[in-house]
Amino acid sequence: MKLLRIGFAVLSACLLGQVAGVSAQQFRLPEAAKSSPKIWFELINNLMVVPLEVNGTHLSFILDSGVGKPILFNLADQDSIELKNVRKLTIQGLGEGEPIEALSSVGNTFRLASLENPNQQVYVVLDKDLNFSPALGIPIHGIIGYDLFRDFVVEINYDRKFIRFHDPSTYRRRKGRATQTLPLDVDRNKAFLEGSVVVRDGQEVVPVRLLMDTGSSDAVWLFPDEDEGLSVPEKHYEDFLGKGLSGTIYGKRTKISQLRLGDFVLTDTKAAFPDLESLQGIGDFGERDGSLGGELLKRFNMVVNYPSGEITLSKNSHFDDPFLFNMAGIELEHAGMRYIAERIADSRGVVMESDDPFGNVQILLEGQTRLSLVPEIVVSAIRAGSPAHEVGLREGDVILAVNGKSVHKFKLQEVMGMINDKKGKRVKLLIERFNRDLLFSFVLREVFE
Repeated sequence: MKLLRIGFAVLSACLLGQVAGVSAQQFRLPEAAKSSPKIWFELINNLMVVPLEVNGTHLSFILDSGVGKPILFNLADQDSIELKNVRKLTIQGLGEGEPIEALSSVGNTFRLASLENPNQQVYVVLDKDLNFSPALGIPIHGIIGYDLFRDFVVEINYDRKFIRFHDPSTYRRRKGRATQTLPLDVDRNKAFLEGSVVVRDGQEVVPVRLLMDTGSSDAVWLFPDEDEGLSVPEKHYEDFLGKGLSGTIYGKRTKISQLRLGDFVLTDTKAAFPDLESLQGIGDFGERDGSLGGELLKRFNMVVNYPSGEITLSKNSHFDDPFLFNMAGIELEHAGMRYIAERIADSRGVVMESDDPFGNVQILLEGQTRLSLVPEIVVSAIRAGSPAHEVGLREGDVILAVNGKSVHKFKLQEVMGMINDKKGKRVKLLIERFNRDLLFSFVLREVFE
């Protein structure tokens, strides 16, 4: 099944408050470790989600190469979490919003499998509206990036969904005909790749400097600059690109003729040109022309070597996958829980199932009826002029079924994939609006027609 990659972005923050007297400490391998630890991750909407322990509390983090210090948020589902040596500061992130208040905490113990940092600094965002869990369908508590990439040679296998951490002092690069090693410029805790793009067929090749951003689910972002040859193609549409720390990010969605990284060439590449107002948190772009996100990076298996300033790429099974666009024009998210009633073959009392990270409680009643408490999936955004918009769907509509299939049996991204399957497909959505069930039908079409 093809999965739609929605425009969700977790992006780096720029600190306006300064924290003095922080003693840096690295992640370390235990002395008894004889091999490089392997961490399995979930790939959700092109983002790598890893289990991470903070002061003994088990949390889920996105591995985000675009962030400096770790950031914690969405802690409402935790009974308690200990944070040490706390002080207030202000964070300005990406998005069309004001800076937000946060906390800085030092001296925390972070563990990722056998890796440990006993003196980790972390920033804590207390704004309840900053919650990426509904858009991904699983609880997400934070993002972590540079402090892991700084201390290890990080091998990322998007095919098999694992990350391996190598000791830089003993790591030896493995050479192969199908691999290519490119320079990686690590500047102010962020890594940049040199590449080039052809925006339109027949246009000249434009060299670009791109941030490597595993915390963005998008493919390529380019900052509009007509003088540099980075102008928005004629065929584009206005779209929601994601959420940053300071609000929503909008821009123009399109595709470019080519993107080149070394000898690797990707054609008809999905791209976005964010509105400059959304990029106020970056400040001076410097020589940066944009960023590479998860929808493009997942097409490679890679070894990211910050200590040596290089990255080794090899194609994987995703390399030739077509870039997917939101043909229906709707975004979905989890929005709390709801009860549903179903007929069953037998009755066994009360059952609790824990496969769903948001919880799934079932109550079996007499008369062979089952009440299940399941996540509620709602329409969170609609693109103007899209098929969903034209037939009258609205933000807040609760999705009950897609083409006759009840959505509570599927993960959020699977539901998005069912809706955005292929051009020409007729999609029938059963929704609930103000306690009424309504059926909407539309046909998927190319977004650039």
